[in-house]
Amino acid sequence: MADTVTTIPLPEYPRPQLVRDSYLCLNGPWTYAITDGRAPARWDGGILVPYSPEAALSGVGRRLLPGQTLWYRRGVALPDGFVREGDRLLLHFGAVDQDCEVRVDGRLVGSNRGGYWPFALDVTDAFAGPGAHELTVAVRDESDAGFRSRGKQSLRPGGIWYTPQSGIWQTVWLEAVPAVRVERIDYRTLLADGMLEVLVTATADVPVSVEVAAEGAVVASADGRAGEPLRLPVPEPRLWSPEDPFLYDVAVTAGADRVRSYAGMRTVSVAPDATGIPRLTLNGEPYLHAGVLDQGYWPDGLYTPPSDEAFVRDILAMKEHGFTMLRKHIKVEALRWYHHCDRLGMLVWQDLVNGGRRYNPLVITAPVLTPLRLSDRRHRAFGRQDAEGRREFQEELERTVTLLAASPAVVCWVPFNEGWGQFDALDAVDRIRALDPDRIVDHASGWHDQGGGDLRSLHVYFRRIRPRRSWGRDGRAVVVSEYGGYSHRVPGHGHSDREFGYRRLRTPEALAEAFERLHRDEVLPAVRAGLSAIVYTQLADVEDELNGLLTADRAVAKLTPSRVRATLDALRAELASRGARSSQPDRRVERTDSPLGG
Repeated sequence: MADTVTTIPLPEYPRPQLVRDSYLCLNGPWTYAITDGRAPARWDGGILVPYSPEAALSGVGRRLLPGQTLWYRRGVALPDGFVREGDRLLLHFGAVDQDCEVRVDGRLVGSNRGGYWPFALDVTDAFAGPGAHELTVAVRDESDAGFRSRGKQSLRPGGIWYTPQSGIWQTVWLEAVPAVRVERIDYRTLLADGMLEVLVTATADVPVSVEVAAEGAVVASADGRAGEPLRLPVPEPRLWSPEDPFLYDVAVTAGADRVRSYAGMRTVSVAPDATGIPRLTLNGEPYLHAGVLDQGYWPDGLYTPPSDEAFVRDILAMKEHGFTMLRKHIKVEALRWYHHCDRLGMLVWQDLVNGGRRYNPLVITAPVLTPLRLSDRRHRAFGRQDAEGRREFQEELERTVTLLAASPAVVCWVPFNEGWGQFDALDAVDRIRALDPDRIVDHASGWHDQGGGDLRSLHVYFRRIRPRRSWGRDGRAVVVSEYGGYSHRVPGHGHSDREFGYRRLRTPEALAEAFERLHRDEVLPAVRAGLSAIVYTQLADVEDELNGLLTADRAVAKLTPSRVRATLDALRAELASRGARSSQPDRRVERTDSPLGG
């Protein structure tokens, strides 16, 4: 289905779990220039924000190269009464790839490093004068030329590596807020006690009040102080799941600030099933995470969807196919995507964004066919010889977990994938646990397993999925976190003449039969033997990769959804036959001192 991009694209409120009435969207036409670093003597033309200049929807079609600077400019006039006396004015950026400096009327008001995370700048004083103000943003992006986090962007795209994009790629907006205000709300489900724990972080140590409502009726409330967890008994809690994604409405007051939020009550863990096999559980019961790899790329928008509805259609399409989980692959998505997963009922495995120097093929490619396993303390072998890059990744780990911790859909953190910039994965597990003890951690997805985390995580493409007697002996659940990748070209819907996939099928029926045979002959016996989760590659075609369930433009579903659903239902039935309830408690000890929670 085609989308129409308006002059103000993606106008929806960008932060659904912390909503205020104050909102001024700055998406739309800006002016841009690309220079060698100096401020532009003249401007090159118009750009439609928030689309990167490399994306067709931006109207630019130019690539920002390392050493160059991308400049943005637009005028901003505040509506009358937008900022009340005593309020502060915050300028928000959903994400800017990769580093930027922001000026108002030529005055530097702030900067940011890292291309995947939102940030806000206090611009109250800069906007104090009357009339319109000039807002400029200067961006630099080295893509994969250095050691910074860049995901699957490459200056030499091809195969599994994609066209690089740069600059502003999520919503830009202004918000007027009280000086004392709520900064973040985190939730934990204490299922055994029937409680929802709420932690309000504010700009000052102030009294806070919390109300929890279900379908318009308040079911729990409490008063306390910012920074102190509040435990609210919820009578007969309705637990969140893909089958029933029920969300409680939450209202929080701190001083003059009142925000609206929501929470889903659910738990995830690894625990033995009735036969003693470690399984992933949801709300205390073994639950098959039947997932698909989701790259989050669009042909005309690259990282940025053509509309908010495009997010929704992707999620609903995968639910129609019978999937219950999306693995957000090497990208931190806009917050509205997680909101839609929350409300529609889609589990999310969240990858962190990879960085490091150019990767050694022996490290990242040879393990596809060989049992090679290296210690990730060998930093240079993994392209992680830069101490600055390692420190930055650790900071980005904290930013990611903090950003998404309130989403009930997010159930698993994946710090490293296939050795891409992997280092000290056991330390990454500890860092994640300290922030969020309530979610699953897949510490090394694919290969170079260091024996940590909650999962033994396998990628299987060019060989059969074969159960092993050793599965589960270390207490970790076994998952195939990537497999399949069968490609099929649909005429008129390809990116180029190239076709990347792990097995080529020439007709839709051949693709369907191969998909069903793979799951009947390999995946089903593996579920019987202890397999707890699967992640099929992938949701949609991306550039050279034609192994999507959907074409890149989302116009064609290559497999009949009902046939895929029937295949996955057979896997769920097999898991159910192994015994519904865990025979022992969760092997992980609950921690109560974490600032965040699942």
